[in-house]
Amino acid sequence: MSELGNYRNLIITAHPGPANIFVLTLSAPPENRITAAFAQELIRALRAIEAAVPPDAPGAVVTRGADAKFWSTGLDLDEAAARPSANNDGFYPLLAALLDCRLPTVALLTGHTFGGACPLALAHDYRIMNRDRGFWCMPPVDLGLHFDGIGALLRAKLRPQTARKMLLEGHRWTGKEAAAEGIVDAVADPGVMLDEAD
Repeated sequence: MSELGNYRNLIITAHPGPANIFVLTLSAPPENRITAAFAQELIRALRAIEAAVPPDAPGAVVTRGADAKFWSTGLDLDEAAARPSANNDGFYPLLAALLDCRLPTVALLTGHTFGGACPLALAHDYRIMNRDRGFWCMPPVDLGLHFDGIGALLRAKLRPQTARKMLLEGHRWTGKEAAAEGIVDAVADPGVMLDEAD
């Protein structure tokens, strides 16, 4: 997909068919931590896809992990500690780019979704979680770590009881439990997650 640009930690593929479905595979091993540079790559990819799809044409953007272990473990805390402005340069603009994307966005949570990856997933329009593997959890809460605005998307998109469990207790959900509480829209077997997104 060279017409959409070149990326270091991201693979872009067009799903076969006329519907303009683009798949962004997060490829920053081992955990797909979101650095400012990685966030800017994702923003650039979203804007390139929006530009490639005519305004009156259907389309969608699907984000998935490269394997079944991690979708993402969220923010790179080492970078944030060394450079406090990192989230302002990357993570927050990425959330805004997803929320403002004119195409529907789907997060295929192929594996563990931890920490800042939770609001990142919630910034998508739809979320589908691996039925067999992976937890949804905010481990930084157990360490007393918070970042500005950590609860905004959670409170906007989740029931108050669920948001409290996530933010105050660091509760861990399986895919089935996350679907029951409305955190994700569906669960799917690993081999058919992309089909479920269609």
